Amino acid sequence: MVTNTDGYIHIIEYLTANLSLFENSTHNAQAKSSVLEVIEQEMSEQIITLCNQNQTLGFNQRNTIIREADAIVYDLQEILSGIVNNSVTNEQLVFIKEFTMLIKNLFDTEIHS
Repeated sequence: MVTNTDGYIHIIEYLTANLSLFENSTHNAQAKSSVLEVIEQEMSEQIITLCNQNQTLGFNQRNTIIREADAIVYDLQEILSGIVNNSVTNEQLVFIKEFTMLIKNLFDTEIHS
């Protein structure tokens, strides 16, 4: 659906262009959430919003979206493998929120095309 599109490639390129936000990130036992936990939470929220905004999606379409979202989270884990368990910083949180909104927009575009 979206992971094999040019749009997805551009979004991944956007992530790689901003990898410096994730460099020198460390684990803080006092922090509430890890990078991976925030990615999973934000992706979940965006997918729920997407499905709520598109009530006419069928069961198979929703399952496809969920599988694709899982694949995207897996890709992010691979790209950020060295720091996914580190505590998320405020700058990373802002970026992850923006990134997941871009993913949602990519799904929106695919659904409505």
